[in-house]
Amino acid sequence: MNRATWLSRAHHPIVATIKRENVMAFLVGKEAPDFSSDVSLPGGEFGKISLSQYRNKKYVVLFFYPLDFTFVCPSEIIAFSNRIDEFNNRNTQVIGCSVDSKYSHWAWRNTPVNKGGIGDVKYPLIADITKKIAEDYGVLYNGSVALRGTFLVDKNGLVRHAVVARLAGSAAVAAVVHRPAVAGEHGVAGGGARRAGG
Repeated sequence: MNRATWLSRAHHPIVATIKRENVMAFLVGKEAPDFSSDVSLPGGEFGKISLSQYRNKKYVVLFFYPLDFTFVCPSEIIAFSNRIDEFNNRNTQVIGCSVDSKYSHWAWRNTPVNKGGIGDVKYPLIADITKKIAEDYGVLYNGSVALRGTFLVDKNGLVRHAVVARLAGSAAVAAVVHRPAVAGEHGVAGGGARRAGG
């Protein structure tokens, strides 16, 4: 079964509820699970990053998506890149994550948007091939792929905001870009967890 077929069969309302309650109940207001992983970087480079390297330095917007090269619309991935200057102005690092390898990320970056790619997006893409990061953040669906999820982590390493959507759902990037300022000025106010797409 290829990826597109699997995701099509998996796209069912029940997907919206898998592990979401765990995310909302246990992560928001708590320390974000740390990770260290290989990444595909802008400009065709490979590297390694950890969440802890941003501690006391930057906010982090960590978002998950199911898979590279699928029918799932990449508009959210591209939208984060298009607004990267706004995130930078708010001292916020954007990081994308899926269960694909760094080589798959590299190939998708190097595929033009008009041919189903995402272009050279301007932030790291994590290669979560062990699926450990998706599992730790409560977004791993059926042991296979990540649901769409977006997490705002403050400079102290605490999760201030979380939203998890269905496989074909997405985060409102225009709203996410303003979250770091809210969390920074008001502590836990402006944070929280919510459902999207059901």
